[in-house]
Amino acid sequence: MNTPLDYDIVTGAIEEMGLGDFSQATIRDLQGLSQTLEKKTGQPIIHLEMGVPGLQPSEIALKAEQEALAKGCATMYPPNGGIPRIKKAASEFVKAFIGVEIDPLGCIPTTGSMQGTFATFTAIHHAMKGTGKDTVLLIQPGFPVQTTQCDVIGLKHIGLDIHGYRGDALIAKLEEILSAGNINSIVYSNPNNPSWVCFTEEELKGIGSLATKYDVIILEDLAYFAMDFRRDLSHPYEAPYQATVAQYTDNYVLWVSGSKAFSYAGQRIGVTCIGNKLYHRVYEPMQQNFGVGEFGNFFCNRLMYTLSSGTTHSVQHAMAALMEAACEGRYNFLDDVKEYGRRAKFMKEVLLANGFYLVYDNDMGAPLADGFYFTVQYPGMNDLELTRELMYYGIAVFPLDTMGSTQQGVRICTSFFRREQEPLFKERIELFKKNH
Repeated sequence: MNTPLDYDIVTGAIEEMGLGDFSQATIRDLQGLSQTLEKKTGQPIIHLEMGVPGLQPSEIALKAEQEALAKGCATMYPPNGGIPRIKKAASEFVKAFIGVEIDPLGCIPTTGSMQGTFATFTAIHHAMKGTGKDTVLLIQPGFPVQTTQCDVIGLKHIGLDIHGYRGDALIAKLEEILSAGNINSIVYSNPNNPSWVCFTEEELKGIGSLATKYDVIILEDLAYFAMDFRRDLSHPYEAPYQATVAQYTDNYVLWVSGSKAFSYAGQRIGVTCIGNKLYHRVYEPMQQNFGVGEFGNFFCNRLMYTLSSGTTHSVQHAMAALMEAACEGRYNFLDDVKEYGRRAKFMKEVLLANGFYLVYDNDMGAPLADGFYFTVQYPGMNDLELTRELMYYGIAVFPLDTMGSTQQGVRICTSFFRREQEPLFKERIELFKKNH
């Protein structure tokens, strides 16, 4: 069979790396294979496997961080809970773009949302110890590292694939699960990684009501903040706002990332925003074991202190400057990232015209937004077979079964796809269809 990359070279590289049928391959494994094949074949790989931002950050962030360093911030430890500037800026940003009031005290910068999720899971683990609520419910497909974090901490976890559960069916299924009494928290991303579906206000209202009824904490991962491009969410202090469960319950934590919407991934900055009532809630197991029972206080002065003694000082100024500029209307942070939507639209059109189909194919009857991710499959293959087969065509993707999905398919990430690759992508996909 004629393929863009030499068949024997690709097969040999897969065997050398011990990837087998790809069922145990991580994103990093696929990235490593791609880089190896580029060197061995001299052919470019179209990288759709990595969920890493591919756009330049704003000068606002760069200037603010440079100025902070020049003023000597590198000589001082930052406070565990963050410098006053970012706490105030994050509180105002949440008000301006989510429409929710969170006290600056509860807005805590972390070393990327990754550290925020780890610290939050750890806090919940200790808050619920001995209560019987020992399990996290992950609404999936989702970010695989979050299950790994639970494993490292020792938190039990279960998943619910939303493919067959939306609207009333989702709320009914969640209540069925929560009624067992062992769930301490529910985790999801909105928009979802990788399906890009977005929960409706009615779904969020239902989730919030269940959170209050069953006393569970909702962990809302806003890694792709306001990137549902079907609505313009870029104007501060006016609707529509980023949809959130925080409108419907007091039991919530929001994770706002600097990586995607602000294209500042390399500096590792995020803000964990703990709802006001949850921040001050006292949990007896934490009080007994650590002398600090208040959820937010424990997060700052036990977890952030022991994990890293706070978040890098200079990058807090960068994130704060971005949030300040957005709230003041000087910086439309969505203008740049709309490029991801343009790329998704192009790739979807090429794939669908050549026999592929969308796995998560609609959003409560409406077309999906074009954004950072989407999911596709090809008839007659499972997701591992498709992942491997596309490698022979110089296209790297990631299988869905590693993300908690019950569906067969692969995740496509738009972040590294460049405009000049469009003809090559179209040529390779057309050849794939011809050969299959």
